[in-house]
Amino acid sequence: MPAYDYQLLIKQLLLTPISNKSPRKIVYGDRRYSYPEFRGRVGKLGSALTKLGVQRGETVAVMDWDSNRYLECYFAIPMLGAVLQTVNVRLSPEQVTYCLNHAEAKTLICNLEFLPLYEQIRADLTSVERIVWISEAGVLPEGIGGAGEYEDFIAEGDPEHAFPDFDENTRATLFYTTGTTGLPKGVSFTHRQLVLHTLVTSGTFCFSQEEVYLPITPMFHVHAWGMPYVATMNGCQQVYPGRYLPDNLLRLIREEKATFSHCVPTILQMLLSAPSSQDTDLRGLRMVIGGSALPRALCEAALARGINIFAGYGMSETCPILTVAQIHPDQVESKDEEIVTRTRAGQVVPLVDLRIVDPDMHDVPDDGTTAGEVVVRTPWLTQAYYKDEAATEALWAGGYLHTQDVGVVTPKGYLHITDRIKDVIKTGGEWVSSVDLESIISQHPGVAEVAVIGLPDSKWGERPAAIVVTRAGSSVAESDIKDQVLRHAESGVVSKYAVPEHVFFVSEIPKTSVGKLNKKSLRQSYTVESAGKV
Repeated sequence: MPAYDYQLLIKQLLLTPISNKSPRKIVYGDRRYSYPEFRGRVGKLGSALTKLGVQRGETVAVMDWDSNRYLECYFAIPMLGAVLQTVNVRLSPEQVTYCLNHAEAKTLICNLEFLPLYEQIRADLTSVERIVWISEAGVLPEGIGGAGEYEDFIAEGDPEHAFPDFDENTRATLFYTTGTTGLPKGVSFTHRQLVLHTLVTSGTFCFSQEEVYLPITPMFHVHAWGMPYVATMNGCQQVYPGRYLPDNLLRLIREEKATFSHCVPTILQMLLSAPSSQDTDLRGLRMVIGGSALPRALCEAALARGINIFAGYGMSETCPILTVAQIHPDQVESKDEEIVTRTRAGQVVPLVDLRIVDPDMHDVPDDGTTAGEVVVRTPWLTQAYYKDEAATEALWAGGYLHTQDVGVVTPKGYLHITDRIKDVIKTGGEWVSSVDLESIISQHPGVAEVAVIGLPDSKWGERPAAIVVTRAGSSVAESDIKDQVLRHAESGVVSKYAVPEHVFFVSEIPKTSVGKLNKKSLRQSYTVESAGKV
């Protein structure tokens, strides 16, 4: 056939900004690259990696903070037909070693900041043969070895490097997600899946060339929720912050006039609490919150600062976006309904087949109260855990991907995640949502952050326990926390069984490597005997 067999490949996402002559820049520090310059750097990286010996199907791992370099790797590596492994640099050395070995990464592109980690694990790496170092100063220590510093490495590459066509179902990316038990699991996505996710996400968020995109979700975590691909396809201004330092993020929002970002609740709380936040005009910033439920109090605080905030929902295995709760104020009848709607997981995006099912995979009613597990199908879900057949069978039991999240769907079609299956508190014959309790307690003016877990109880099975961080200068007692929930119980919002039996006041709540509340650690750390103590 003479017609061109148009495969959905990541390289096709670069066509629009180049063809449309996007005047926007890709910004990192004092570097500003036009889209033609960016495409040339992608070509140079692809050319240099080819000269280094990278073959189609090989894994190339990257360890860096959010930067233009990471974005170049997002494109050049999969465009060669190789596999981009984004390494979670916040994992333990043992976990990083496992992920690199399990992925069989032959090439590593590594920021010099992680040299101590590399030296610690180097003897245990079984597949890494080549290393390219990244130095912010452009200078490497004597005797470090490797293929050189990143900028020097790509300098001799061909900016016009011709990236080949191949099957769109070729694996493009691989990263590892950590659960509460067992070793990290490899999650991979194909070119076709990433392109489809990009197209749907772009349309869902109504992206245009006018956006100024600033990621506050690590690029090693689920492709920064896929948004760098969306921003690039649309030729947006992209501003990469490096490490997530509150003052620097707020400075970039001010100076670059950021219009779109995304993060987990703890990061937004950190930004709003930073001293320089009060000097930053946040009006005009659109922000998606994911990873954990968006607490009502945090939503209200963000709206008060002019942020157009709303929740989204997904997981590592779903690429990630499944639902979003972005709304227009005209769609709701009251301010209270607006807050409730913004903090729900939202409505499904196009091509998502989402069901709420009982343990026998039967659908439950969409009445807003009948809960079940969220199971999904979309064309961009991971098809298997990498080299883990048993976990894959459990993930896809019954032909739907099992999220392990418990949720309800309202009559208007809004998904509300009530808990993780493992985090639901079973007390007095009733199921209590730790997520709902966290939202209620967070509305107390003296509470800065809260996590709720279940503790064993000989009579009731489990009882809720609240782990609370108070705001600076606030005096909050255990009775205040219980009364806060009791008022909601008396009004019928939650069951009377939801009133916490135990309250722990702490200075900090442990987080996972991607900023979520680490409830596994909390359940291991707190006991009935330590309730009330700081």
